[in-house]
Amino acid sequence: MLLLFCCAYPLYAADSLHYNLTQCREMALTKSTSAKSQEEIRLAAEYNRKAALAAMFPHITANGSYMWNSANAHLLANSSDFSFGTATVNPDGTASFTWSEQSGLGKLADDVSGTILEQPVRNLEADAGQRIADAYQTVYDKMTLDLTHIVVAQVGITQPIYTGGRITQLYKIARSTENIATIESEAKHDDIIYSVDEAYWRVVSVSKKKQLAEQYYNLLCRLENDVKEALTEGVATQSDLLNVATKRGEAEVKKLQAENGLRLSNMALAQVCGLPLNSVFSLDESGLADTQLALDTTHLDAAVANRAEIRLLQESNNIAQYNAKLMAAGLQPNIVASAGYIYTNPNVDNGFSSNWDGKGFFSAGVVVNIPIAHADDILRYKAAKHAANAAALKTEEAREMLTLQTTQANQKLTEAQQKIVLAQLTRKNAEEVLRMAQESYDAGMITSSELMQAQTLWLSAATDLVDAEAEAKTTETMLRKYLRTL
Repeated sequence: MLLLFCCAYPLYAADSLHYNLTQCREMALTKSTSAKSQEEIRLAAEYNRKAALAAMFPHITANGSYMWNSANAHLLANSSDFSFGTATVNPDGTASFTWSEQSGLGKLADDVSGTILEQPVRNLEADAGQRIADAYQTVYDKMTLDLTHIVVAQVGITQPIYTGGRITQLYKIARSTENIATIESEAKHDDIIYSVDEAYWRVVSVSKKKQLAEQYYNLLCRLENDVKEALTEGVATQSDLLNVATKRGEAEVKKLQAENGLRLSNMALAQVCGLPLNSVFSLDESGLADTQLALDTTHLDAAVANRAEIRLLQESNNIAQYNAKLMAAGLQPNIVASAGYIYTNPNVDNGFSSNWDGKGFFSAGVVVNIPIAHADDILRYKAAKHAANAAALKTEEAREMLTLQTTQANQKLTEAQQKIVLAQLTRKNAEEVLRMAQESYDAGMITSSELMQAQTLWLSAATDLVDAEAEAKTTETMLRKYLRTL
């Protein structure tokens, strides 16, 4: 009886790592920069949503300022004219007063000029003028503001009372944006898993094909040795030997191609998993033949509704509707209340005093803004409504396309499973044909060419089975991705 499984050269080093599908998925998810980037985007959207919520609550603000000035402010002029004279504050700080010619004392002094009353009147004029100058200087000083150091401090609170729904709609938009980021993060997660599964089962299938190529090569090597012995005994021709040698050469090329394909497939899987491209590892191949039909067609609508594409479109539709309401809020009145406490130095509590013991004051008020003629806001509202209608129509169209896509994937998986059954039967028959051909050749009943034909049919059947199993696993992963059951 022919031994179909022959010893092949070891593919991996003795100390190579062994991974299963779950471990490969975990490595890819852990080391994927795109997944980490998407998670950061989700966190940013989460904080934006919280910021939009915080806008509904009061805002408390504290402000303070300090200013130094090289000169003070004077509310009175340095020199003021009156009907009876002019009062002046000189740059050196002294004050003087000059009587006008129309003043009573001035006329009196002129009338008594040359008499014994002139000097007393002149003295009275000078004394009265100085008293007026001193009084003016006192008022001048009192009405001088010390602006050398100016300090202003204010604590205020602002609370929106009614904004036509603007703040509420902004919060809903931020919430939908966060949902979009979460859905995209989940979709990226599924994309990574699918790429890992595809690369994983490709490595497994190529590895099995390599084993088949080695077995086929070993069969031809054995047959070549048998034909050489038969040629020595005179029961075979040189042509028979040349045919077997040619076939053995072709098998050697196929074996080399399988080795190169496996090496490239390993590198592709390592890249997806975040491992060095020259990593040496082996894989668990036990699950290649295990496939199942995961779709329950009675729940197809629910499965499609749970697709990331539909959920993204629904959130986009929600944002479009919220945006329309936001545009409508621009046509509504806005009411905002505010209150605060203000302290200044110089303070206004006691005539612009520069004493730090001055008291501040409270203030409170309400601001109402009522739009009357805002044609641009009306047009923006209408545009936003049409955009929301377009988003709803896109969602319905996508739902139909995804239903068709999921149904096709389910049918493709069913076909792949049927291929496996047929390929298993074909391989079993090919193995039996090869066994009988080997026995017939050993008995001298058939030629080497007929035996090689049976060997080729066996290789083709075994390869078709591996291809069918790999196709079924990849299709099953695709269907699970569509159903979000990865």
